[in-house]
Amino acid sequence: MKKKLFFTLLLLPAMFMQSYAQSGKANQALLRKADETLQFAARQYKLMMSHVPDTVLPRSTNKDGSLMTSNAVWWTSGFYPGTTWFLYEYTKDPAFKTEALKRMALCQKNEFNTRTHDLGFMMYCPFGNALRITGDTAYKRILLNSARSLSTRFNATIGCIKSWDHGTWKFPVIIDNMMNLELLTWATRESGDPKFDKIARTHANTTIKNHFRPDYSSYHVIDYDPATGAVLQKKTHQGLADSSAWSRGQAWGLYGYTMMYRETKDKAYLDQARHIAAYILNNPHMPADLIPYWDYDAPDIPNALRDVSAGAVAASALLELSRYTNKAEGKRYWNAAEKMLTSLCSPAYLAKEGENNDFILMHSVGSLPHKSEVDVPLTYADYYFVEALLRYKQWAK
Repeated sequence: MKKKLFFTLLLLPAMFMQSYAQSGKANQALLRKADETLQFAARQYKLMMSHVPDTVLPRSTNKDGSLMTSNAVWWTSGFYPGTTWFLYEYTKDPAFKTEALKRMALCQKNEFNTRTHDLGFMMYCPFGNALRITGDTAYKRILLNSARSLSTRFNATIGCIKSWDHGTWKFPVIIDNMMNLELLTWATRESGDPKFDKIARTHANTTIKNHFRPDYSSYHVIDYDPATGAVLQKKTHQGLADSSAWSRGQAWGLYGYTMMYRETKDKAYLDQARHIAAYILNNPHMPADLIPYWDYDAPDIPNALRDVSAGAVAASALLELSRYTNKAEGKRYWNAAEKMLTSLCSPAYLAKEGENNDFILMHSVGSLPHKSEVDVPLTYADYYFVEALLRYKQWAK
């Protein structure tokens, strides 16, 4: 009886989502623009498919303007095959499926990679989408192995998954880690083993406790004592300063807690997502077009660089968050996401066909303090942008 009840509870998130979900009112002009942009994205990625060498993945643009690629163990490796799955889903063009499968073959070895916290990005984005779109159950084994590998990085004393093995940190945990928890919640639903979900919830709860300031902006990195679980440092790595609000970090948190509410229906995660959304949308340094500066505390605002990747992640998250709140609040999130998508679809951020090393969006910032990937396209900006456009088309009514 207990076993039967456990499996019934596992199904509740999906069942509840279907009955509870609201859709936003469609903006017909944006719907048309979304289709135009997705068709452009498909043409652009057809060019990319012909330009990227077979043994690597597209990542960004080098300082000399050439295409920057990565190997399969780099943290962004899963986004390109994930985006090609989205484009296959939209166009039904088998060339995108063929491309996705070819690049996933490079990434598959990461199912046993225990040296990274980014297996959600690296494996769930491509293999999770492949499973969802094709129904091929062979992907389940790969994803379960990936979840087991990610779980090895969890420290029960701290209550978190370790982010990095490099540097002078003792046990660093970054806000980005919230994005990788969906792999674990999926693994519990698929396997029936509650340990994966327990790790995800514990990590999310510890992050609420230690990563956020009273205004619900987040630190980038929390360093813990692995022996005691005590917080040693609250720092940044890619933001302006330890005390500043790095905009992509805020977007990771917004998306991560929205996803965790979908997966668990724990109201604490919904409340956290709502608070983060309020911080972003009420921020006095948010530009009028709602595409954030790379850091909300950048000293050269309004001339600071934008981070389009932060805007794309936030837009996708806000569309989903709008489905879980009351009508008035949901409308605000939906309208904000519409404005973000309208901006991202404009010439200010959308590349011209055949340019931008075949990426879709321009003007992202990877890490300004390290002078790395500054004002360039980023593969994950494209991924979350295409996801947001597809979500908009699916959920608008």
